[in-house]
Amino acid sequence: MTPEQQGKEAAAQFRSEHHLGVQPLGDLVALIEQTTGHDVAVLDAGPDEHGLTMRDPVRDVAFIGVARTRNPMRQRSTLAHELAHVLFGDWTGGEDLSARSPEEIRADAFARHLLVPGEGLKAFLGHRETLTEADLSAVVQWFLVSPAIAAIALCDCGYIDTATKKEWKTLSTPRLATRFGWSDQYQSLQNDADRTRSPQRLLARAVSGYSEGVVTAQTVATLRGISAEAVAEELTEAGVIPKEHQPPWMTAADLPPVTVDLSDLEYDETPEGSAE
Repeated sequence: MTPEQQGKEAAAQFRSEHHLGVQPLGDLVALIEQTTGHDVAVLDAGPDEHGLTMRDPVRDVAFIGVARTRNPMRQRSTLAHELAHVLFGDWTGGEDLSARSPEEIRADAFARHLLVPGEGLKAFLGHRETLTEADLSAVVQWFLVSPAIAAIALCDCGYIDTATKKEWKTLSTPRLATRFGWSDQYQSLQNDADRTRSPQRLLARAVSGYSEGVVTAQTVATLRGISAEAVAEELTEAGVIPKEHQPPWMTAADLPPVTVDLSDLEYDETPEGSAE
């Protein structure tokens, strides 16, 4: 079985195991965290850094990190790509996966088929003889993928030929969104993708600590990348009020008896005739 086939089969299996059907996937960060139990974060990173996966072999826990970006479709494909590495156990021990290794080809295939399942694409488009760029735009908007991924899926399903695929892969999402009237939605997607995001379990523990009065609002604010004032206001509105811990007070009657031996003070060892 080729890496392409392995990726396609694993994507179908993942959707089946988690009852995802063939519909478009929503929030991939939440989906990955809830289905795998691994932590996912959106981080500040350099322009050439898209995503990474790390694993703690002792606890057998993985961490997926992706860069915040103004390219939401790329961020989604990166999340799906890194999920593939987790599912296939592609732990490289520091080896470079930037080359087109079989693992990378397999992860790319997994991401494409997870985000745009063939059956879902056929259900969306139905039986059509010819497609236009308006149809491409509709697929990009519906499945929230790049024109390149959409074009590959359309070609795989027999909707377009190789020449059209090559042409449509050069188009950009902002161009399609502007031409076909969904630029407001795309800008909203950009804003969501261009902010940091902490793992949900970590943030939940921080909020719990705040409720118990052992974590400050600033700690929660740092995790979320917003001001402490905004966090305190939001938590208060949600009914999360930190407990006030009063130090225990004791009366004199509650104190234990103490015996003090003052006998040594009654003996004066100062030599006679010496100055004190």
